[in-house]
Amino acid sequence: MPTNFVSAASPRKIDIQAWQVDRLAMLEAFLKRTLDESEVPERLREAMGYSLLSAGKRIRGLLVYATGDALAAPLDLLTPTAAALECIHAYSLIHDDLPAMDDDDLRRGKPSNHIEFDEATAILAGDALLTLAFELISSTEHPFKAEQSVRIMQQLAVSAGRSGMVGGQMLDIQATGKQVSLEHLQSIHSAKTGALIKASVLCGAYCGADANTASSGSALTALNLYADNIGLAFQIMDDILDETSDTKTLGKQAGADRALDKSTYPQLLGLQESRALAEKLLQEALESIEPISDNTDPLKHLAERVVTRVY
Repeated sequence: MPTNFVSAASPRKIDIQAWQVDRLAMLEAFLKRTLDESEVPERLREAMGYSLLSAGKRIRGLLVYATGDALAAPLDLLTPTAAALECIHAYSLIHDDLPAMDDDDLRRGKPSNHIEFDEATAILAGDALLTLAFELISSTEHPFKAEQSVRIMQQLAVSAGRSGMVGGQMLDIQATGKQVSLEHLQSIHSAKTGALIKASVLCGAYCGADANTASSGSALTALNLYADNIGLAFQIMDDILDETSDTKTLGKQAGADRALDKSTYPQLLGLQESRALAEKLLQEALESIEPISDNTDPLKHLAERVVTRVY
């Protein structure tokens, strides 16, 4: 890591708080600068920024940094990659909230994009954020090697597209109002939620100095297992919080899944067993990354945060 976050009290431990503050500052500054410097209609810029710059968890962007830092990837590649993942995530939230999808009026504690602006503007803002992600990775302003750029864009396209997030959303729509099996529910969320989380981890690895080495063999196997586990745990916790938390804490409408008659983990397993499954997945994620490097504290912290979060 270019910046030293090793704790003086425990030489083998990283100061996670300092690491997170530093990485988030880099990411937020980059996102704001990217929007400010782009030549787009002002209303479109405002709508893009309304969702992209809104205070969120930034789990996906931080996963890019955490994986890249574990593999000694350069920050000037990790930052645009983290930004690309956050652009895709913001696009997905804008479109997910639309009346034709989940019809949510609240996101991150404020009106959804289509409420603040209008449906047409929200759709265009989402489209612009999705394409901006690929613009960032393909730009010659960032020192990606050709094979790195292609590999990252391929991963983003697959994870965000027909066999990933978009495909998962289609399965989710088709399952609404129906009782589905646990296996089918897992397949829905592995695509709808897990695919972009996995992309965050793998794209961070592809930013390593040698894209082929960083994304092959035991490291890739471990990172895939880690990403699969935290992706599923993330969705289980989403389902639990939708049942147990309130709208103010979540920043979005609580009980939305029940209102839309969607199958959830608590519905199929109960709250206690759902929590136990999330904890089991967390432990498997933590164990999977032990062999990767000596610098996996940020990855461990983010996995724990997925399961202990309150929104």
